[in-house]
Amino acid sequence: MAEIIRIYNENPNPREITKVVKTLRNGGLVIYPTDTVYGLGCDITNNSALEKIAQIKGVKLEKANFSFICHDLSNLSDYVKQIDTSTFKILKRCLPGPYTFILPGNNNLPTVFKKKKTVGIRVPDNNICRAIVAELGNPIVSTSIRDEDEVIEYTTDPGLIQEKWDNLVDIVIDGGYGDNIPSTVIDLTTDQPEVVREGKGSIEIM
Repeated sequence: MAEIIRIYNENPNPREITKVVKTLRNGGLVIYPTDTVYGLGCDITNNSALEKIAQIKGVKLEKANFSFICHDLSNLSDYVKQIDTSTFKILKRCLPGPYTFILPGNNNLPTVFKKKKTVGIRVPDNNICRAIVAELGNPIVSTSIRDEDEVIEYTTDPGLIQEKWDNLVDIVIDGGYGDNIPSTVIDLTTDQPEVVREGKGSIEIM
């Protein structure tokens, strides 16, 4: 059964953050708030946890388009090839914020993602998930938790999320009601930035 933990975005409790990080290090799955919709994530270095998420989403792990939640842009060089100044300026302007940027991956990607040429990077404007990543010491792999409901695409109530995901994850973080609009996805791997999905983040940034 999933444990529900209340954490406040304004001032995340360090003890609760440590508890979540311990679960992630042990291969657990966690649902947490971002600045957009709630996300499902695990430690990027834990292959069995990655497999579990791929299984839940019904995709092959090596083909999955998961994004990496980073604490800030200092994590970038761990998994992304060197980028030019104009690309970096866009990232600096928009992050932390409700964007996923597709960037060229480097050779340090986890083994299961070695064949991927690109990686989606997120630095959400949310203190809870960024505090988790900061203490963990590396990004968490993330995917949005979608709803099968045709009207409401994303569940926003942490209590309902816990009910639905109770047997699939270890922890559900209650960070208050989530948003129901996902991040804006922008591809920065070509000459001109390309909007892949318009979401919460303004596309008037380029």
